[in-house]
Amino acid sequence: MAETSEHEVIIIGAGVVGLATALRLAASGREIAILDPHEPGSGASYGNAGTIANYAVMPVGTPSVLKNLPRLLFDRDSPLSIRRTAIPALMPWLLRFAWQSLPGNAARNAAVIAALLADSLSAWRDLATEIGAEDLLRQNGCLYLYDDPASLACAADDMAVRKRFGIAQETLSPEDVHRLEPALPPFEGGGVLFPDAVNLADPAAMMRRLTEVVRAAGVEIIRTEATAIARETGGVNVSCADGRRRRARSVIVAAGAYSRRFAAQAGDPVPLDTERGYHVEYDMETPPLSRPVCPTSRGFYLVPMAGRLRVAGTVELGGLAAPLSPRRIALLERGAKAVFPGLGKPDRQWLGFRPSMPDSIPVIGASKQGNDVIYAFGHGHLGLTLAPVTANLVERILAGQNPSGPQAGISPCRFH
Repeated sequence: MAETSEHEVIIIGAGVVGLATALRLAASGREIAILDPHEPGSGASYGNAGTIANYAVMPVGTPSVLKNLPRLLFDRDSPLSIRRTAIPALMPWLLRFAWQSLPGNAARNAAVIAALLADSLSAWRDLATEIGAEDLLRQNGCLYLYDDPASLACAADDMAVRKRFGIAQETLSPEDVHRLEPALPPFEGGGVLFPDAVNLADPAAMMRRLTEVVRAAGVEIIRTEATAIARETGGVNVSCADGRRRRARSVIVAAGAYSRRFAAQAGDPVPLDTERGYHVEYDMETPPLSRPVCPTSRGFYLVPMAGRLRVAGTVELGGLAAPLSPRRIALLERGAKAVFPGLGKPDRQWLGFRPSMPDSIPVIGASKQGNDVIYAFGHGHLGLTLAPVTANLVERILAGQNPSGPQAGISPCRFH
């Protein structure tokens, strides 16, 4: 018989959401163990655009995206693409995505996302202070670029939505943009500055500090893969790849793109699928930008980080098994050189997996059978941004306090 160890709370997943949740629960006096076969804070928690995007209230699925969906999905060089071999498996998710992109659904989804994002900046500042990482926060905003006046005009609806939710944003002329970022080439459009946005000088360094403080708080981080969960009287059993079983009063599923199977085992069918995210990096002592810049037509971010420029983004739907796509890497390289022609070959490249929901809303809440299993996954592009917010929500849900108002839309029960 497999050896069994006992815990108060087991968290499956040592990404930024799992780590932030562990720290919050440990601070309330709970005994916590985290299970993950990989280095804590790696994966999408490391490879992202490093931006605390409090402005990102728009879901991926909107009426304009729905209108252009066939072109976007089947143009292999579009910011949103699909691996053709994955189409049959993805069809249920794509149908849900199309439904969620209708005007009423998209507006409702934006309201839920905005409610989650409302406290994201203050939550991150509190977390950075708690782990001694204030020096890694850069508070100088984020900039969207539009190629021409027509593109900027097309963004008016999104700007109106952000204004309705109280997001600070400033419309800039090309001259204004050049004054902020003089290294950018001339262009005819304009920009939108989100002055309150915060970015990380080094996501990997932030994850290391968070991990160190989590360990110092008494959290046990166990390098093994959780393979299955099963309820039994008085707790939840977690089977692991190391041959041991671990039992807890409560299990929190924060395994990102790998979370769907655990939800199914707990009786909650959740339409989670995978966005394959990419980045390339160029080592340099002084990056040419002072803040994250997103050329919106290309769907990626140019992000200055410590000793390098990271080019991160685009969306590729295609599951967890396929290898890195050289075509997507080449797309990022071409886009980066279109902005900065002097860039050479990138010094490194990366592929990671984002947990993607068809409504762009994360799944944060108790299983329909009880809060002995709690979900904290499906954040899409907002995992980094929403990690401390999610941690606070999980603490409340574990205590039996379910979110209300717009935030009630994060519940896994929305799929039943």
